[in-house]
Amino acid sequence: MSASPSRLPSSTEAAPLARDVVRGLRASRIREVANAGIGLPDVLPFWFGESDQVTPSFIRDAAGRALAGGATFYTHNLGIPPLRAALADYASRLHGPTAVGNVAVTSAGVNALMLAAQLVTGPGDRVVAVTPLWPNLVEIPRILGATVETVSLDYGPHGWTLDVDKLLAALTPGTRAVMINSPNNPTGWVMPRAAQQVVLDHCRRHGIWIIADEVYERLYYGHEGTGVTAPSFLDIAGREERVIAVNSFSKAWLMTGWRLGWMVLPSALMDDLSKLVEYNTSCAPSFVQEAGVVAVQEGESFTQDLVKRLRGARDHLVAALEAMPGVDAHTPEGAMYVFFRLDGAKDSLALCKQLVREAHLGLAPGSAFGDEGEGFVRWCYACDVARLDEGVKRLRDFLGR
Repeated sequence: MSASPSRLPSSTEAAPLARDVVRGLRASRIREVANAGIGLPDVLPFWFGESDQVTPSFIRDAAGRALAGGATFYTHNLGIPPLRAALADYASRLHGPTAVGNVAVTSAGVNALMLAAQLVTGPGDRVVAVTPLWPNLVEIPRILGATVETVSLDYGPHGWTLDVDKLLAALTPGTRAVMINSPNNPTGWVMPRAAQQVVLDHCRRHGIWIIADEVYERLYYGHEGTGVTAPSFLDIAGREERVIAVNSFSKAWLMTGWRLGWMVLPSALMDDLSKLVEYNTSCAPSFVQEAGVVAVQEGESFTQDLVKRLRGARDHLVAALEAMPGVDAHTPEGAMYVFFRLDGAKDSLALCKQLVREAHLGLAPGSAFGDEGEGFVRWCYACDVARLDEGVKRLRDFLGR
């Protein structure tokens, strides 16, 4: 006898659905625009946050050697010892003494953000986030059942700035954590050291965790003499304080597809973090970690050259946008984006879809980064100048029509 078919739910039964909080998550509007461009010829994609160049050969070669040597097995939950040691040395050089016991390797920066949130937030907790912001930082606490209140940067003649008093007012006693991304995606805003100190002192008094997304710390274009990295909470906080700094190999070494990140956090959290890693990913791939060692130890000159190229591309794009009627653009201090306002762009998602269809130009809608980003669009300038020039021409022709 053949097996009976699976029983279909009756009209009175509810369909099998995900949890309400998951169903309520914002879908990626950047991906929605990108999907609108699939199949169209000659689209210039500036929507994603990655360079148009491949990972440098010295890193790719290291991964090849590791694979050839059989680095295909499970590793320690917190990362292979050589990589943790290399990252501890790297963090010490940039931000002051950092022990191996304060460093953990993760399967991408976004995985590190999820792990950080899982460590210190949960159902019913209150979390504050500074926006506009890459949506993952806002949605991750919500996945875990926390409530998220946003504090927006202000936009004015000097670009994006933070009203520190407004943030402090939101960081009330009982707040569990604050999420701060600096240098910021999408705006390029960089949190000044003085503001970091005020926020750190306030969080110390009230026992509030700081989850600092510092993935873009090396993509910093501050004044000459300010160093090779953006101001970091690690510069002013002790390693055993309530500060978790998240980082990634994706930006400084062009390793977006490798999915390798790390965290600097109090050593008291390590045993619990190890359990969370086990139940999330078990470990990062061993051959990828071997390549990470080489990136950290041999990649400094590459990273500094990358920042110089990005600075030039940023300045070139901003100058072109500033000369365009109907465009309000400011020079960002960090990251790899220009987040600019277009006159009359009340629905940035619809506008970006129209740009893809009619101009074959791929930009990210400002609304993807929260309501505060509506009316703006994000342009990733991590590419050669000729590509930027063609994109500017297409935008100018589109606005002219």
